Amino acid sequence: MIPVRIILPLLLFIFASCKFENPEERLKPQIVTTTSILADGIRNLVGDSAEVVALMPAGVDPHLYKASARDLDLLQNADLVIYHGLFLEGKMTEIFEKLEFSQVLINVSEKIPNDRLLRSGPEAHSVDPHIWFDVNLWSMAMAHAAEEIILWKPNWKTSIEKNAAVFQSKLSDLNQETAKKMEELKRSNQALITAHDAFAYFGRAYGIEVLGLQGLSTLSEPGLRDLTGLVQFIVSRKIKAVFAEQTISPKAIEAVVAGCKNQNHEIKLAGPLFTDSLGDPNGSAGTYIGMVNTNVNVIFESLKP
Repeated sequence: MIPVRIILPLLLFIFASCKFENPEERLKPQIVTTTSILADGIRNLVGDSAEVVALMPAGVDPHLYKASARDLDLLQNADLVIYHGLFLEGKMTEIFEKLEFSQVLINVSEKIPNDRLLRSGPEAHSVDPHIWFDVNLWSMAMAHAAEEIILWKPNWKTSIEKNAAVFQSKLSDLNQETAKKMEELKRSNQALITAHDAFAYFGRAYGIEVLGLQGLSTLSEPGLRDLTGLVQFIVSRKIKAVFAEQTISPKAIEAVVAGCKNQNHEIKLAGPLFTDSLGDPNGSAGTYIGMVNTNVNVIFESLKP
């Protein structure tokens, strides 16, 4: 009889070896995207032609995400890897640079014109990566993704173009609906204040003033001067609400609420808004369009005159 101490490691080795299917044995190509937001867009483009897997689960902050050994296996065994770019995936940038030599990759943001990008400084990593909050820019990113997928799979051209046209139409409707709702807030003298500065594209596209307690990345820490200045701004403008985010601890933005209260200005802590990730797949924010609509409705109801 074989001892248990030998059988157990052997079974673990067999399980680990079978954990990932051989790409040649798949019924459909596997496309790995970094975030749930990106996975939703790619599913709209490829339909049933491929299996689309999001590396980061819903609710995960991509700025802080560090790839595990499992993630590296997924990336290396994928038929296609698609990522946001603009340093959104922060700690994974070096991985993508190495994967370029052995893997097919698509950077969905690489064709966004430089003059449409927002920056906080001259460094490459100072580009604001949150382009999906301007629905027009996200439409451009998805159009580029569709073109690159067709180059990868030319025999999918007809279906991809058909799917892309349907998705672009939905995005156009979403953009118009968002603009209409935000137009009503412009006369209220309110501002959108969040935990980190993720909504700059949203503010530029839809004409609402935006402030974030933290910088573009959640790696940055708000200081006392930031908090004090924000409290003074809120009190002077009689802002009605500030917003928590689903991938970030509410601790810092709660300090803003407390600071306002100390100055006899009661303010609502609303949200959480969905920023760097979709919500529950079965919830209202489980798709990109659902996420934008959910955010817009929460912002409007919290700040409306």
